Amino acid sequence: MSEKREIGFFEKYLTLWVALCIAGGIAIGHFAGGSMQALSKMEIFNVNIPVAILIWLMIYPMMLQVDFSSIKQIRKRPKGIILTVIVNWLIKPFTMAFFAWIFFSKLYGAFIEPELAGEYIAGAILLGAAPCTAMVFVWSYLTNGDPNYTLVQVSVNDLIILIAFVPIVGLLLGITNITIPYNTLVASIIIFVVIPLLAGYITHKWLARSKGEEWFTKVFLPKLKPVSIMALLVTLVLLFAFQGINILNNPFIILLIAVPLIIQTYFIFFITWIAGKKLKLPHPICSPAAMIGASNFFELAVAVAISLFGLQSPAALVTVVGVLVEVPIMLSLVALANRWKY
Repeated sequence: MSEKREIGFFEKYLTLWVALCIAGGIAIGHFAGGSMQALSKMEIFNVNIPVAILIWLMIYPMMLQVDFSSIKQIRKRPKGIILTVIVNWLIKPFTMAFFAWIFFSKLYGAFIEPELAGEYIAGAILLGAAPCTAMVFVWSYLTNGDPNYTLVQVSVNDLIILIAFVPIVGLLLGITNITIPYNTLVASIIIFVVIPLLAGYITHKWLARSKGEEWFTKVFLPKLKPVSIMALLVTLVLLFAFQGINILNNPFIILLIAVPLIIQTYFIFFITWIAGKKLKLPHPICSPAAMIGASNFFELAVAVAISLFGLQSPAALVTVVGVLVEVPIMLSLVALANRWKY
């Protein structure tokens, strides 16, 4: 009889914490609007300093788990990696842009002005171009995925982000007629991917050599986890404090944004799952591949949206709604993957 695996308390109720942060952030924005405006102007090169620090604290612990030496295992079982790369980089960003265009430009035309629709589409594109890095380890664990292979899949994606994120985002934003400040886009990748990735790699190697790999995995990483969690929650409070007026003026917008994001998540999961079975991938490899494609590196998407469009932008709001809907949707996909286990 297989061991029943359960999600951690925080991850299980992440949607509740996000909802509380939304309420708290909106209340703060309503009652302390002047102070929030002053905080929103603390920028260097269009990057808000407080939010940048918080997002860096979210991303750095994730990068500590990346092990580039594991990539050498690709040649042993390449099909799962090939599927992950094709779905995440040749399918997912473009289907996300398509669903966002259909909903925000066409179906929501009566509710959203064209200029705003463009920014909502941009936020969705940023989500679609950033495959999951951290939470996928949780989804893989819950579906009895192969942890070593999942690590390889995540490591390959992180390397590809360095090369492919900027051109794909630039291409898709260009199609939507949004002016792209490439210097800000490149700076965002350097600040929120390159630097924490290098810092994580160096820290991992140094601590593993001096304290041992087991200490690093079982002692250091668990101690660092609350830092990432608190940074996430405080970031959400700040974002919704900045977005409070927009949401209060149009509370229906959260639901409108959620619909295409949910459709995209299920769509990517199903096509990856079906392709994995056709390729005869074992369940412990097929399941994480489908989870990586379905979920998003929302921390990076939030950071880049803020850098490109500002804290109070519709694009930033879309990326935050991505956090709100991801956990309950992904838990439903975990249940499907376990029910369809083969």
